[in-house]
Amino acid sequence: MSTSEHVALARELFTLIERRIVDPLEILFGSDEQVGPVRERLRIEAEVWAAQLLGRDDRLAVRTAARLIAAVFPGDGPFDPPDEWWRTAFGRAVARRAGHPGKDAVSFATAGAMLGITRQGVHDLVKRAKLDRHPDGGVTTESIRERLNQPQERYAARHDHR
Repeated sequence: MSTSEHVALARELFTLIERRIVDPLEILFGSDEQVGPVRERLRIEAEVWAAQLLGRDDRLAVRTAARLIAAVFPGDGPFDPPDEWWRTAFGRAVARRAGHPGKDAVSFATAGAMLGITRQGVHDLVKRAKLDRHPDGGVTTESIRERLNQPQERYAARHDHR
């Protein structure tokens, strides 16, 4: 985890939860006075959640992602965000730690969004067996998560200087 990743994720979580949860409370209560302390606590918690999502403990990261998704994106149906969401700091963290919650497979377009590449790039990775095709179509979320968690090579091509 880099400091810049942590800062971006904490900032995004604070803003997201402030807009979705705290701002409506302020409207209901009619003043910032009563939600001011909530905002201050949210600022601290967003730092903690970012550290948990980006930290070494996979189980804690998945539990934190699930809690945040349930609180910020409530609904009666399964969580199925638009492809653009996977390009956010929170979306990238969820993809890396939990894959796609509730889905064993996603479309090539969604896989591309989760990986930060084009749909054609996903086709190429499937063809080269770098991602697994799901028997019912699309790409397995597990293979996407595994790909996101692979150490990246420093250089695209290695040169032998003998």
